[in-house]
Amino acid sequence: MTGAAMGAFPSDAQRAAARVLVVGDVMLDRYWFGEVHRISPEAPVPVVHVSRSEDRLGGAANVARNAAALGARVTLVGVVGDDESGRVIARLCEGDGVIADLVTDAAVPTTMKMRVLGRQQQLLRVDFEQYPTRGVLAELAARVAVHLADHDVVVFSDYAKGVLTEVQDLIALARARGAVVLVDPKGDDYSRYRGATLVTPNQSEMREAVGRWRDEAQLTERAQHLRTALDLDALLVTRSEHGMTLYTAEGRDHVDAQAREVFDVSGAGDTVIATLAVMRAAGLDLHTAMRWANLAGGIVVGKLGTSIVTPAELRAGVAA
Repeated sequence: MTGAAMGAFPSDAQRAAARVLVVGDVMLDRYWFGEVHRISPEAPVPVVHVSRSEDRLGGAANVARNAAALGARVTLVGVVGDDESGRVIARLCEGDGVIADLVTDAAVPTTMKMRVLGRQQQLLRVDFEQYPTRGVLAELAARVAVHLADHDVVVFSDYAKGVLTEVQDLIALARARGAVVLVDPKGDDYSRYRGATLVTPNQSEMREAVGRWRDEAQLTERAQHLRTALDLDALLVTRSEHGMTLYTAEGRDHVDAQAREVFDVSGAGDTVIATLAVMRAAGLDLHTAMRWANLAGGIVVGKLGTSIVTPAELRAGVAA
């Protein structure tokens, strides 16, 4: 896609002035890398000799990290446990330029996904997670209310870990304050996201919400019905190798996927919604923002694990 078709990329000053608030399920992605040379004598499983480990921000924290990498001013609100993983998340946020306002829930562990890889292939994933307590959710809502005055765009990143149990109230509050509200959804009950500016299901999530469709016409009909029923300004369906389709009151707008080798789709949705948020906060219209987000998604799936896309990579992607 040419630069003219993409629209102008926001300047450094425009992106620095963009203020994005990210709220949702914060998690730590921990990777153990090693080599496999034999099968365990205890069970028919490979033995991984771990040579190094790496921690990365995951979930809503990865959305915030991606938005900060694009040059925006980003605040993250979420819940962590009173543990080592929570402290690692706080440290990583500081290193990535994210202002982290994290509520500590001493009763639950920080959500963590631990992946074991041998020769760059994922062999095992171990998840640590537990729903936060009710009092902590009230504290989270209070902090969101404070931050809304200083942010143009709010992203609700829902990974169904319980932090966004009361998301409809948070959406109503954000819209009442005049913020653009973007939601990365989870599950089949989209009534929770009523009144948002934009909801961004992937193809599988869209099927959960509206059922299977036989052709593009039926998908458009169901997407538009869902959009109007939920009082959304727009609905964006991310469709992997088939690109992205945006549904608004004006109709349907589709962009094909960027032709790139897919290495790892982990966190691709985080990159897409973070790019949308920064582009909208920097003043781009939704159609142009979608095209930059589509390019960003095409770049990030070529990287291992939860990763970021830089402004330089986006500019280079247009020129390629």
